[in-house]
Parts: sequence; C-alpha cells; structure tokens
Amino acid sequence: MRAPSIGKLTGTAVARPDLPITILQFGAGNFLRAFVDWMVSRANEEGVTRDGIAVVQVTDRPSRALDQLADQDGLFHVYLEGIRDRRPVKEVDLVTSVRTVLSAHRDVEEYERLVVSPDLKIVVSNTTEAGIEYVHGDDLAARPPQSFPAKVTALLHRRFEHFRGSPDAGLSFLCCELIEDNGSTLREYVLRHAAENGLGAAFEDWVRTACRFYDTLVDRIVPGFPQEEIGQVQAEIGFADELVVKAEHFYVWAIAGDPRIREDLPLDRAGLNVLFMEDIRPFRAKKVRILNGSHTAMSAVGLHMGCGTVRDAFAAPQVEAYITRMVAQEVLPTIPGDRSDLEAFAEQILERFYNPFLQHALTDISLNALSKWTTRNLPVVLDRWAESAEAPLTILSLAALLVLYSGHSPNPDFQPRDDEREVELLRTTFDRRDVPAWVRGAVGRLPLPGPVDAAVIARLSAETSRAVELILERGMAGAVDEYLA
Repeated sequence: MRAPSIGKLTGTAVARPDLPITILQFGAGNFLRAFVDWMVSRANEEGVTRDGIAVVQVTDRPSRALDQLADQDGLFHVYLEGIRDRRPVKEVDLVTSVRTVLSAHRDVEEYERLVVSPDLKIVVSNTTEAGIEYVHGDDLAARPPQSFPAKVTALLHRRFEHFRGSPDAGLSFLCCELIEDNGSTLREYVLRHAAENGLGAAFEDWVRTACRFYDTLVDRIVPGFPQEEIGQVQAEIGFADELVVKAEHFYVWAIAGDPRIREDLPLDRAGLNVLFMEDIRPFRAKKVRILNGSHTAMSAVGLHMGCGTVRDAFAAPQVEAYITRMVAQEVLPTIPGDRSDLEAFAEQILERFYNPFLQHALTDISLNALSKWTTRNLPVVLDRWAESAEAPLTILSLAALLVLYSGHSPNPDFQPRDDEREVELLRTTFDRRDVPAWVRGAVGRLPLPGPVDAAVIARLSAETSRAVELILERGMAGAVDEYLA
C-alpha cells in the first residue's frame, strides 16, 4: 500500500490571518522562529495580539533558509518535545505570524518601505553574539550599512526624518543575542554611530527618549531541522515542510526595561512564559547559577562516569543526586528571594535534564569549561564562604574538571576544548606525588572575575586538592558517594 502524498506548505494550502506588520525581525534562524515567531503566533491565535512579522536577513551572504521561508510564504511548523511532570510530551504548532521575508541588501526598496511604516513598533534581533559590535567608520549612507548597530542607526535616522522627529514614531528593540546588557549595548552603539556621523543632537535625543532598548534573557534549546527523521515528521504534520524546527518544550523570555513593552507585546496574557521586570540582573544571576552552573558541574562529573549527554547523566542516580543536592544545599542559599519560589524555579529547570528527546552532549557543554566554572560556580563558593558556610559539592566539580584536563580520568576519549596553553600545562605539570602543588598552580591560573583574596585562593586550592586526591584514589563514583554521605 502506497503512503499518502503530502503537499507543499504555502499560503494557498493553509489559511492564515491577515495581519499588519508590526514587528521587524533581524534574523531567520531556527532559534527566533521557534521562540519569538512561535510566541507571537500563539498570542495571535489567543486573540491577545494582531502582530505580523517581517523577517529580514542582516548579512549579504546567500541564505537557503531565507529563500525556503519565502517559498513557504513564511509558514513553518515548530515541533516541541519535552518533559512535564517527568513525563514526555510532544506538541506541533503551525506558525502563521511571519508575513513577509526579505533581505536588507537585496530587497532594498521593500526594506526601506518597512522602515517608515506607521504600523511598525517593535524590532527583534538575534544576530549572534558577534552581531552587536561597534565597527568604526561603517558607512551609514550605504543601502544598508554592514554592521547590525549601523543598520539600526540608519533605520532610526530614516524613520526620524520621515516622521519629523515625532515621539510616537519611536521603536522598541528586543535583542535576543546571548550577551549581557544586549539592548543597552545596542543603544550605546547606535548613539556612538550617531555622534560619529554628526546626525545631530535632536536625533540623539529622539533615540534616547522615543526609542526603548530592552535587556533580555532568552532560554530554549532548539536542535533545529530534524534531518534524520524528516520523512516521519513531515508525514505526521501532513506537509512537506522544509523548515520544520524542533525545540524543547521549556522556554522563558525575561524582558527588562520600560513597562510599555508589556502593552505593545502582551505575550504573558496569552499564557506564555514571558517575564517583564525592571532589572534583568537578578534573574540572569539566578538562571546562570542554577541552570548553567549545573550544566558545568554535571559535564565535569558525568564525563568521568562515561555519560555522553545530559539525559545520560541524569539517568545515573549518583549524578542526579549530586546535582540535585548541590543546587538545593549550596546554590539556592546564595540567591536572594523567596525560598519556595526559588525551589519551584529550580525544579522547573532541573526537570529539563530528564528530557528524553534532546541529545545535549556533555562534551559540547564542556567547551571552555575553566572560564565557565569561574563565572558560574565560583561565585557560589565565595558567597557560601562569606556566610561561614561550606560548598564541598561545588568544589568537587572543579576537582573533577581539573582531573579531566590532566588526562588521568577513566575517559581517555575526552579532549578538552579550552585554552590550549592551559590544557597543555595541566597535562605536563601533573604530578601524582604532589597533587597540592599541581592544584595550587592550576587554581592560580584560573581566569578569575576580578581580584580574589590570597587566603581565599589558598583555601580553594586546599579543598580542591583533597577532592582531586579522592577522585584519583576512589574514582569519580566513589568520590561522589563520599561527598554525598
């Protein structure tokens, strides 16, 4: 019996709402489509918003994804796989929020018409961490300029002139780039370009007062196009969707700044996990310590024990117990806030580690692990010590990491992807007869965030040395058992 044929996904094959373009989105990648576009589509369906999105390619390089998105009239499916109450869940959504697709370099006139549209109110971006950079001398008269901040400056100046400086013509910027102070940094660079190019005090004042730049934090794992199982996925959704994107079920979008964004884009009123706040820094610290710190510790310990993925690690009772207890006993006490709220947040975060659909490799998490540990885990140690408390489980993760880098773990296939000089030093200076001296040297070379008292360095070296000795004597599993006991 022949399998039923599936049709092409286009605007003639499915009904989609007629929406004004209110959002200009720089970037057509998997993340924005499975995150922002998906949320806006959901909010539209709930009747909370009526927002259409124009997806714009920032660079002048050919983009197959952009061409495919245009070929499918902006339509695609988001295939969600995740965990809820420790049970696997699947969900498939057709995203209908994208109304037009264009290149800022190729479709110049259409792009410039969008820039001065009275319907436009929000700009969303994910131009990668390197996208928000200041390029001195970037030509604002080019159509368009090369760098993203220069493009934004030219866009805003064109809009400022078209609407004669009306405060109602200002735009809100929601940056999804994974850098701290993403919106504030973009605003700083726009003002620098304006000053460098002599665009005038009136324009600079309009940028400061009429436009709003929000610092955001985004979180959702998006594996992307399911190449290995695309036939099965397309048969399930009933369309030959060449842009279906897989993502985990969990997500959160924290947005900090002027409260007017909640009126312009009230995604939370559609039941979406979007958090509006005055200051992003406390939320970022909470997320980094719980999620990212757990990832760093888990990869160091799990790789010793033969685990390949986050799922493998949390399927190992010792690793699961180790991370769960580290978060509860050492991490959460260092984070300000209501304890019950923090516990609920941590439970939500840790539940993601049970997701059977995501293959999140521990070797990928371990990239540049030394600097990650000092950023994510060391602050927990320092805060605990400042309160006359202990942090042995967190220190055990540093010991596990150092032994991994020394080449003396039971995982001979592990190859550190970190500072080559430091990796070489850890390997060549390792001395089983004098572990304390080796650890002191390693701790002394850690990329510490700012000055740290010599007594603290000495204590960190001593406690880490004891953990390293235990790992070498009893193996990682034995060391975890002893620390948990």
